[in-house]
Amino acid sequence: MTTPLYVRLAVALPVVLFVWFCTLIPTVSSGEVHVWEMAWLPQLGIDLDLVVDGLSLLFALLITGIGAFIFLFAGAYMKGYPQRGRFTLFLVSFMLAMLGLVLADNLVALFVFWELTTITSFLLIGYSHENATARRSALQGLLVTGAGALAMLAGFVVLGQAVGTFSLREMLAPRYTAVVVLVMLGAFTKSAQFPFHFWLPNAMAAPTPVSAYLHSATMVKAGVFLLARLTPVLGGTALWMETLTAVGAVTAVYSAFVSLGRSDLKQVLAYTTIMALGVCVMFLGSPTVAGQGEPSRGVLAALAFLVAHALYKAALFMVAGTIEKATGTRDLTRLGGLATAMPVTFAAAVAACVSMAGVPPSIGFIGKELLYTAGFAPDSAAYLPWAVFFAAAPIAIVAIVLAIKPFLGPRPEYGTPAREGVWQLWCGPVVLAAVGIYWGLSPQFPFLELLVPAEAVVTGHWVQAGDVPWHSTSEALVLTLVTLAAAVLGFWKRAAVAEGLARLGKLVPLSGDRAYDATMNGLAAVAAWQTRRLQSGVQRHYLLIVFATLGLSLAVTYWIKNVSFRPVRLGEATFLDWSLAALVAAASVVIIRSGSRLLGICALGVVGISTALIFLTFGAPDVAMTQLVVETLVTVIVAIVLLKLPDFRNEIWPSRPARLRNGIVAVTVGISVTLVLLAVTG
Repeated sequence: MTTPLYVRLAVALPVVLFVWFCTLIPTVSSGEVHVWEMAWLPQLGIDLDLVVDGLSLLFALLITGIGAFIFLFAGAYMKGYPQRGRFTLFLVSFMLAMLGLVLADNLVALFVFWELTTITSFLLIGYSHENATARRSALQGLLVTGAGALAMLAGFVVLGQAVGTFSLREMLAPRYTAVVVLVMLGAFTKSAQFPFHFWLPNAMAAPTPVSAYLHSATMVKAGVFLLARLTPVLGGTALWMETLTAVGAVTAVYSAFVSLGRSDLKQVLAYTTIMALGVCVMFLGSPTVAGQGEPSRGVLAALAFLVAHALYKAALFMVAGTIEKATGTRDLTRLGGLATAMPVTFAAAVAACVSMAGVPPSIGFIGKELLYTAGFAPDSAAYLPWAVFFAAAPIAIVAIVLAIKPFLGPRPEYGTPAREGVWQLWCGPVVLAAVGIYWGLSPQFPFLELLVPAEAVVTGHWVQAGDVPWHSTSEALVLTLVTLAAAVLGFWKRAAVAEGLARLGKLVPLSGDRAYDATMNGLAAVAAWQTRRLQSGVQRHYLLIVFATLGLSLAVTYWIKNVSFRPVRLGEATFLDWSLAALVAAASVVIIRSGSRLLGICALGVVGISTALIFLTFGAPDVAMTQLVVETLVTVIVAIVLLKLPDFRNEIWPSRPARLRNGIVAVTVGISVTLVLLAVTG
């Protein structure tokens, strides 16, 4: 079967974009910034400006480079799936949205692309819409990341109003707690930071190409990108650094240990992804300038680890998909002996796991060394090296399991004989894993041409070529050796480790997934209660809500705006004015105290006619005549209708507290409207 044209075009698009971005590496690595300005809503200060600097170029290369291999993988993996063209369209749309996000120079434009990634990821995760699990996972991801995005939008608006611009290049460095908290909520939900991590493992219900793309190089990295992009604007404060460091550390350690207790390949990879995101967030919170005046290594360590993770994780996700396609299962307990049947996949998996475990020679090793080195920096939090250790050791155990368990040992009986897939399935894992090894052997290019320029955007400090520390310190090397030794020991005793984690899980019954379900059920209950209260079917309840809202709104406005009123000169009122006012007041009392419908209707007519006479005394006969005609017609119509209803005395009257509440609302509205008239005529 020939490959459809739209699949070929989908593969060609990221390849062309990747090549074009590669042509910008020489100029960007020398400090040049490429800007394309496009007016969008200039009256509001919103422009669709795109910028390519060191940071955006690094992410754009990951999105398009890894994306090209995943598009190639998806073309073969999704063969035979229904509505394959729709899937390809969603994947291309997601890639373009991610590129817009990392290239946007305007906060509002960034938010628009941010939401486009949310919508397209919802469509991709829920691709198998006939599956209830896929639908629930897609909705969960949409709601969690969407809620964070709303908080982030509020932070963007406050920040833009405070600074006077939405352009990232023109922003200074204000320190606003509300902005920091709101932006962090958006980034934490997108990058699956604790306690918002639970949506990412559930998103593994998506097809493997989606998991490989969204959760290795693109969507979940968006939160990390946002934090890095806004570090020059919001970073440098204790709130920023301590919050990022603490949340990242908890996320990394927690998810690393949880990954040890999972047997589904994609679930294991999902939790190790959360661990990597936590590590990146943790070191983005490190000081951008060390105490001795030298640039800190924390940001460089985070970016190096991010690149290493993107390479090995995309490869391992595609390996998992290839294994599932060949055997029909992703369960590690049912896999084994595939090395002889799938030698190329086995080699790619081993190379990727070497980088994942942080074993030399790999860029994963250099990334982990940089993490330990930055953790031991004088101005870093004392717990950083130990957080890295307790996150890296379980991940190294997982890497050993992923490299050995599916491929070595006895081979179980599968439904069909397992064999190597077509070249499109193993090409991506082989190339990406090989790049991870090659960059570990020759790190000059990725560091000097990609990572250092990206670090300079975040920290504002350009590191010279001779100062790039891809060689570890003695403390980092010792801790790396201890990490690898602990990983080997943990793999040997993995059954006992899994049993201990299971017992610990029983002691801590709470989970993010259950908290999400409880939240959604609580929202449904609140909505039902609110509907019963606001839409009771009783007219007086509706009027009470309307008038209470009106009175409260006016009262708050008076309080905030400090409205000035026209002075009241009661001495100018004539006897006729007082008489008409007294007549209106008396008739109003009769209306609310009457036990007869007919008496109430008559009193209502008196109020209307008295109001018309007031208009007449103020020299407005046309308004008075209109009021008289309207009052006459309304009184007649209301009398005809209400006289057909039962007597007042047969109805259940409101309780005393309800009548008191109604009276307070009525008095509040009356006073508020009177003050409005005084303010308008003053």
